[in-house]
Amino acid sequence: MPFSLFKKVKKQKNPHPNCLCVFFFLLFIPLNLTISMAMLSLPSIQVCCLAEKRHKDSSTNSLKFKESNSRTTNYRKGSFHQERKPQKVNLEISPHRAVSAVRLMRIEFGGAFADLLNEKGKGSGDNEMGYVERTLGFCTRDLDDRDLRLVTDIVGGTIRWRKYLDYLILSLCHDPHVFDRMEPLLLQILRIGFYEIVKLESPSYAVVDENVKLAKIALRPGAGNMVNGIMRKLVLLKETNSLPSPQLEGDDRAQARALATLYSHPVWMVRRWTKYLGREEAVKLMVWNNNHPSFSLRANRGKGFTRSELVSRLETLKVPYELSPHLDDFVRISIGMQSVIQDGLLKEGLCSVQDESAGLVVSVVDPQPGDTIIDCCAAPGGKTLFMAACLNGKGMVTAIDINKGRLRILKETAKLQQLDDVITTVHDDLRTFPENNHEAYEKVLLDAPCSGLGVLSKRADLRWNRKSEDMEELKSLQDELLDAASMLVKPGGVLVYSTCSIDPEENEERVASFLLRHPEYNIDSVERYVSPEFLTEQGYYFSSPVKHSLDGAFAARLIRNS
Repeated sequence: MPFSLFKKVKKQKNPHPNCLCVFFFLLFIPLNLTISMAMLSLPSIQVCCLAEKRHKDSSTNSLKFKESNSRTTNYRKGSFHQERKPQKVNLEISPHRAVSAVRLMRIEFGGAFADLLNEKGKGSGDNEMGYVERTLGFCTRDLDDRDLRLVTDIVGGTIRWRKYLDYLILSLCHDPHVFDRMEPLLLQILRIGFYEIVKLESPSYAVVDENVKLAKIALRPGAGNMVNGIMRKLVLLKETNSLPSPQLEGDDRAQARALATLYSHPVWMVRRWTKYLGREEAVKLMVWNNNHPSFSLRANRGKGFTRSELVSRLETLKVPYELSPHLDDFVRISIGMQSVIQDGLLKEGLCSVQDESAGLVVSVVDPQPGDTIIDCCAAPGGKTLFMAACLNGKGMVTAIDINKGRLRILKETAKLQQLDDVITTVHDDLRTFPENNHEAYEKVLLDAPCSGLGVLSKRADLRWNRKSEDMEELKSLQDELLDAASMLVKPGGVLVYSTCSIDPEENEERVASFLLRHPEYNIDSVERYVSPEFLTEQGYYFSSPVKHSLDGAFAARLIRNS
């Protein structure tokens, strides 16, 4: 369940509507996830712990950036237009760069997920080409498979490395105020160019030329000249191995700031991980988060589709794969997701995208045919669907969620995967649900809203949306939800508390606090349900991104006294 849904967010008003406001209205159009894209996003969304809101502070002439920039941007009059006359397709501009620039704007300012494009070149719910025309003022051709891959790589990589890229851009501006006043679209174009040259190591002068063209046509000739000057400085410094770099010196705070810039993470995360893991492990974790993520596919046994059949389809598609060593239904892929999408495997409900770390949480629940199970924060339902598939048509999974829209996606996907006969959906707030519900369940899963610090490799944008202040609010919410979930367990039944966090304050400390409040519960070691490598000293399940090359996840299995 997304953390943001449990928070009261004040609606901000802009007192002076103008063309800029209309532009951002276009950017704020919500993205309605299609079924296939919902399932594609499961590794990142199903863990239900993502804060989808953006922290915006709008005024007539400025909008505060998040920590990645730590600056205020002033928008020049006429920088954006509400509408421009439709133009013919512009073949001078690289279509993937135009789409990437608009996608980055939507993600940073419009609350969009950094999801993959589908086979038609669309984002979730709206044609990305239309956004290019409305916001950049020209049409571009539809994206081919190569363009789709480039958009995915550039958008994800630019978001991950945003803090470091901004450091480089600021270093190469002749005046810091130039960076402070830079238009957001111009900044995105520079970020794209810097990422391509520094991290993708694309041919430098071709990248400069293409991004200069984009700036000139999307903004004005002067913007293109600025891109040209700044990026040529970058090329010269890179060729002479003279790129600026923050120095690891000074006190702990200063060194944390330098590490945060070098590995492009918020300072508070670096300090927190250094405290709990030590510097060496913290650096390894940041390196993992910045790598291109791999994905796992789960064959949907509820539809009679086996892993061997999934493997055959992947071999036909020539998608490299690796069998999961931990779960029988799972297959790992590092490339080829577009081929999987285009082949219809997700659309037909034959498989789902689900990280093995989430699958192992289901192993801890241990769903068996005939069980009555409740998934307390279910939508969009990755774990719900997996548990339902394990029932082999016997038993029931009740899925409760506070978000009606995401619950609807779960219901539609259950029907697609032929699991709707064993899944019942309930729209409610778990915190008040036990007051009106007197039924008890044999197994209760609380996959709680959390910081999501274990899934930053897949949710590139999440690191910039989470704040250190969120942690206290989250811990309080987790305690409330645990107390409510505990009321739904039969005597002798099982309560599983899980998160997609690697933070002990959200994991072990929450369980310890719960056990003090509820002496009727005891820890049941997960040693019978997962491999020893995932077993902690206290008998909990924990997957480490660095150690296991999976998303970070935690689960505690608790038994209620008879």
